[in-house]
Amino acid sequence: MELIGRDDQLALLRRLLAEPRGHGSTVLVRGAPGIGKTALLAETAALAEQLGHRVLRTSGAEAESDIPYAGLQLVLRPLAAEAAQLAVPHRQALDTALGHAEAGVPDVFLVGLAVLNLLADAAAVAPVLLLVDDVQWLDDATASVLAFVARRVGTEPVVVVGAAREGYRSRLNSDELTSVTLGPLTDGQAAELLADRAPDLRPTAHRRLLAAAAGNPLALTELSRTLGASADPHMSRLPLTERLERAFTDRLETLPDITRGLLRIAALDDSSSLPEIYRATRLFTGATAGPAELDPAVRAQLVEVVGGDLRFGHPLMRSAIHQTMPTGVRHAAHAALAAVLWEHPDRQLRHRAAAADAPEETVAAALEDAAHRAARRGGIAAAVTALEQAAALSEDTDRRAERLLRAADFAVELGRPETVTRLLDQALTGPLSRRQHATVVWLRGSFDEGLHSHSSGANSLTALAEELAAEDRALALRILWSAAQLCFWSDPGPRGRSTVLRAVERMELDELDPWRLAICAYAAPVDRGTFVLERARHVALQEGDDGRAYRMLSTAALLVGGFDLARAFSAAGGAPLRAQGRLGLLARTVGADAWSALVVGDLGAAIAATEESRRLARETSQTMMYALMTATAAKLAALRGEVDTALALAEEAEEIGLPAGARPVLATASMARGLAALGAGRYEEAFGQLRRLHDPADPAFQVALRLTAVGDLVDAATHCGRLAAVLPVVTELEEVATVTSAPVLHAELRLVRALLAADEDADPLFADALNADLGAWPLIRARTHLAYGEWLRRRRRSVESRDHLRAARDMFDALGAIPWGERARRELRAAGETSRRRAPDARDQLTAHELQIVRLAAEGLTNREIGQRLYLSHRTVSSHLHRIFPKLGVASRTELRTVVSALR
Repeated sequence: MELIGRDDQLALLRRLLAEPRGHGSTVLVRGAPGIGKTALLAETAALAEQLGHRVLRTSGAEAESDIPYAGLQLVLRPLAAEAAQLAVPHRQALDTALGHAEAGVPDVFLVGLAVLNLLADAAAVAPVLLLVDDVQWLDDATASVLAFVARRVGTEPVVVVGAAREGYRSRLNSDELTSVTLGPLTDGQAAELLADRAPDLRPTAHRRLLAAAAGNPLALTELSRTLGASADPHMSRLPLTERLERAFTDRLETLPDITRGLLRIAALDDSSSLPEIYRATRLFTGATAGPAELDPAVRAQLVEVVGGDLRFGHPLMRSAIHQTMPTGVRHAAHAALAAVLWEHPDRQLRHRAAAADAPEETVAAALEDAAHRAARRGGIAAAVTALEQAAALSEDTDRRAERLLRAADFAVELGRPETVTRLLDQALTGPLSRRQHATVVWLRGSFDEGLHSHSSGANSLTALAEELAAEDRALALRILWSAAQLCFWSDPGPRGRSTVLRAVERMELDELDPWRLAICAYAAPVDRGTFVLERARHVALQEGDDGRAYRMLSTAALLVGGFDLARAFSAAGGAPLRAQGRLGLLARTVGADAWSALVVGDLGAAIAATEESRRLARETSQTMMYALMTATAAKLAALRGEVDTALALAEEAEEIGLPAGARPVLATASMARGLAALGAGRYEEAFGQLRRLHDPADPAFQVALRLTAVGDLVDAATHCGRLAAVLPVVTELEEVATVTSAPVLHAELRLVRALLAADEDADPLFADALNADLGAWPLIRARTHLAYGEWLRRRRRSVESRDHLRAARDMFDALGAIPWGERARRELRAAGETSRRRAPDARDQLTAHELQIVRLAAEGLTNREIGQRLYLSHRTVSSHLHRIFPKLGVASRTELRTVVSALR
């Protein structure tokens, strides 16, 4: 199709293609069917080739949308030689995903990293343009891989240009791509195109066609070929897409019967192979089928032959054939295809299923097996489709329900709430066992941490779990875990927490079982805090653990105040999750490390971990986790003195968390606001924000996280004259401390006792706080030195105060808690001692992403190893380090280690 009226879009694409090396981008072209998207992509390819780019192509096909990695096969075909040179884990992931090898299930993100490295290596030779047409019909696995790649090509000479129908919802966020919308041609442009295509039209027909086509280039071309149809008075009442489909079917009716049969087979086939289409057509029609029989369709410009493949001129042509095929004819065509696909059992099975017009258990069972094979290859979307087809063909109602529930479980893994709802609604139309009904209830609450789905929250889930405990303990435990997580994200109250706790203890799991420890920590972080802490240190996970248990234990340790243990579990759990590419669970594991590092004061590690967890949560569509890590980033910015950033991030987190009542999000955001005010010396405001954490009626109250904030609350109260208002909170937490051995709470209370003591009692209490083992709590130690120094100076003991204020200044500087370091300097000046200014360090000069790379490089990891850890190409890592070294004034990794060691 000639490209008319697209000068602005072409100019944009030319500019992106001409960007300096090392600047990648992603463009999504949207528009109605026939509006010129494919033509624009073709012109872009021609421009790229002129500029020396290597052009790779793929496209979605409706018939292949349920075949995992079908679209990726086309991208990788020209890169087969380069793929052989990939690192072994990446090569194995690709081979398994594409069906060339049998191995463990490669997570789609691991496949994505392999493709990213493959494209980056290719782009090191010549810039790469990746064209993706009909994105809306890509199979789910390919779409996930390409979205993963598109997010990471910013520093690679790779440009990704996709085309999708209007209304398509991209997996990328608006800040991750450039959107181009193709509208209709102007009247003048449309007239020019029509004059070129149909120069002999009478003026009346010319006007009617211009009106009917509404500026759509394909419509102008196709309707001009079918003037009789376009003159039909009923045609003008149809939507343009249907008018085009009608135009195609009108042309189809002019073809010989054998040619129509051949096109019907081609429209249903999930392959474009001509030999395969000819074989199936012979069975379907009982007549000879070959190039001579295809030729009328080629002359009618409905299809074209490229090598040994048949291609429709436009996807609407295939769609039109689908729409007009009678049911019996469609079943017969699918049966013919199934008969010739003996060498492709999974494809054969799909056509057998489509050919069935009544329940058939043998086909249903085979589809179920195919679903599990697809899942083992990472084709979760294909597994959902196969199981839904199996359910439709099931002769037994119980098996039908089981298959629908399994499909819904897979759909949860894909992050598709609308699909889960549809499948569960189908399951509910038939009889369900008690266990199956419980599964329906549980799966409905699988999104947004269950905050929107369970009317009675943790209580209903606990009751459900107890009903099933004797019948299916594994399912009961999963449901109870969901209930326990709701105790974290919402607040069922003491009675609700107690119900969850009693339920897990009645299951009589081993005391070192990670499920038991995690459920206890989530449901009763105070009452079972000591139990969890003492036993978690002795858990010995089986070799080959996939990281899920470590993830549960890392957050369990965090909630009971054992942040050193939480970080150890996070580090251990992160390794297998990274290796497997399970980025959804990794977001949570790294998030536990981020929160823990922030509390203890390892701000360098917290910056890196928070950025990674937040990015992964967004990428894996975990809305509430993203909100929690955004609030964590706000708290981190507050500690760093970046007040505007802290308040903006807190607001973003609250916009997500407040409607859902997500207490951890709101608690962390309130901490951020309180710390930002505290660091800026706005003590009354800080007191108001931090006091919210300890008010059970406030949505920011969270029973576990508040144990980390009492010292800051009392600090604010001390400076704004509100000590009386905090005494009830401190009294309550002193009682809590008799129940739990949470190290963070006891460290905070030692400082608080000194702050609240009478003058004659304060000295020994400050000494007691400083003499405690605070090696794992540098931020609390620094705050204690500052508080003691301030207390001494205000009692005119300036000489004594200087040692503590000096220690506080140096510790805060080392930690990167800039406002508190400046506060110590002000106190030192008032005590008669001047201080040097804090020297900027890597945390001030680098982005969070760069800091993460620097820390790994300083540990001795190679660029390729860093890329594997962070899911970046090794060339991107190299590019980052090339920019980082001059920023830090270093020339080698040895010098880098010196810089990073100063941050600890």
